[in-house]
Amino acid sequence: MVMKQRLDQRQVQKLILAPALQQAIRLLPLTNLELIEIIDSEIAQNPVIELEEETFQRQVKEGNGKTPKERSELEKQLEKMRDNPQDQDAEYQNEADFESHFQEYFGDGFRPSVVGRKEIPSIENFLSKTPSLWDHLNWQANLTFFDPKDREISQQIIGNINEDGYLSTPVEEIARQCEITIERANEVREKIKVFDPVGVGSLDLREALLAQMDYLQMTNETTKTLVTQCLPLLEKSDFSQLAKALQIPLSEVKFHIEIIKALDPTPGRKYSQERTFYVVPDILVTKEGNEYKVVLNDEGLPRLRISSYYKKLLATTSKDNPEAHRFLKDKMKKALWFLRSLNQRDQTIFKVAKYIVDKQQDFLEKGLDYIKPLTLMEIAQEIGVHESTVGRVVANKYLTTPRGVFSLKYFFHKSLVGDYGEEISSLRIKEKIKKLVESEDRNRPLSDIEIGELLAKENLKIARRTIAKYRKQLKILPSHIRKRKFVMEGSS
Repeated sequence: MVMKQRLDQRQVQKLILAPALQQAIRLLPLTNLELIEIIDSEIAQNPVIELEEETFQRQVKEGNGKTPKERSELEKQLEKMRDNPQDQDAEYQNEADFESHFQEYFGDGFRPSVVGRKEIPSIENFLSKTPSLWDHLNWQANLTFFDPKDREISQQIIGNINEDGYLSTPVEEIARQCEITIERANEVREKIKVFDPVGVGSLDLREALLAQMDYLQMTNETTKTLVTQCLPLLEKSDFSQLAKALQIPLSEVKFHIEIIKALDPTPGRKYSQERTFYVVPDILVTKEGNEYKVVLNDEGLPRLRISSYYKKLLATTSKDNPEAHRFLKDKMKKALWFLRSLNQRDQTIFKVAKYIVDKQQDFLEKGLDYIKPLTLMEIAQEIGVHESTVGRVVANKYLTTPRGVFSLKYFFHKSLVGDYGEEISSLRIKEKIKKLVESEDRNRPLSDIEIGELLAKENLKIARRTIAKYRKQLKILPSHIRKRKFVMEGSS
């Protein structure tokens, strides 16, 4: 086969995203706070875009936006002020009087009574910060290890401890990195395990619990045996097998379990840096009469417009300065596309939010039992956009309703078909499963099959594997483990 190069032309169809379309897509998933940053950046880069407040102030100063009669009156007043400076506005005279009363504070002459300048403490001195787990451990390590090599080993170990307080790197790897023996690495780690919080730096749960028991001087051998040998049975709540393995009555098993419950399985969480995040809703839903009104939350968003000055300048520079004309024309085109993208973003978000509110009116009125299933494709077909566009809209967006604040993603979930062909929300099924388990007889917990039978009586025919999946998502234990826990709690 002979291979050779040649040139030929072929016509193909290819989708290319124009810069304006890329900008519109980029604005869709942004929250209001993120959008403000984009707007500020665009104003700084494009002089054609300006805030409406600046435009209004300039119109007042220049007399724009007024009727011919109002402009003539304004011109007369300005001319009168120029001809008669003594007749200026009383406000300026009041400012002069105010300034004369405090003239001594503006003078540059000698002041006999000089007060020494007071040193103002730095604002950092007033800030407080909760120490992190690693800061707290390093502080203790500096007070414990004085040998430079031991301090290096301790820093390497502390740096590989995760948020739960467990060592995430094998000791062999730490020994290799520090060029020491495994025995010396374990010696340093044993000292770190008695730091506050006790048990930090352990390799697994068993080691962390034993470290805490040794620190608290718990000498009960049965409890130690339970931790060292029977943790898998404890995780399964198999109390009868625990009693056999420990060779003790079932009633005594509860005593040892209560001891273990007093220990901390995740010692590092004591210094967790978890924070509360406050949500600013992007959509406001209010009820007026019998209807729900949807309004976009534009609080804090600046209002933009095209600068009239640069608009006039663009018309006058076409012949005099072609280079300036091209520059202004490019900036004008970008400004128009940016404003159009912002407007398109608001319209798309409003359409999506309006459809969700109209669809979920029964939920807003009566609660979770009346929520309806909803998909991205359903909204996309309804408002005439692509499914991916709806996905970008619902990302990181929240709406506040009379029933509370919800993420837009909350309303998108799978639907199940009832006995009469109606669509049923998976959230509604989960809520019913949760209520059935909460009201069950604890001596005889409901199995997945029995839950399915009870749901079938309400015209909700759900497969057993679906019920098991929803139960796991709700973090509800299987019926046999729930029964074991109840029996153990009830035994004395």
